[in-house]
Amino acid sequence: MTESPLMVKSKEFALEVIRACKTLREAKCESALINQFLRSGTSIGANIREAFYAHGKADFVAKLHIALKECSETEYWLELLIESGYFNDKTILERCVEVKRILIASINTAKENSKCNTNG
Repeated sequence: MTESPLMVKSKEFALEVIRACKTLREAKCESALINQFLRSGTSIGANIREAFYAHGKADFVAKLHIALKECSETEYWLELLIESGYFNDKTILERCVEVKRILIASINTAKENSKCNTNG
């Protein structure tokens, strides 16, 4: 299976999250923050990957919605980490927002395509 740009970007983002968590651990950041950030940040790509093996359009859209929720949560943890001074690399936040935008566009496209298939 050829990986979609969304799959590639979300995996690259997950790797950035893993590297950021390593830096945060070295900086003695609160482990609860790191664990939540790591869980949600790596879950985005896992849910996107799962969506590509969905049991139909509705399941596909549902999995992408879960990925979107995880992305929004990750954005929150990043904001907390940056605003609290634990982390100062804002480019990872920009990448998170980019993945979120792609997810929203993908969900909207999938929903639109689903409507066209039922109306056609």
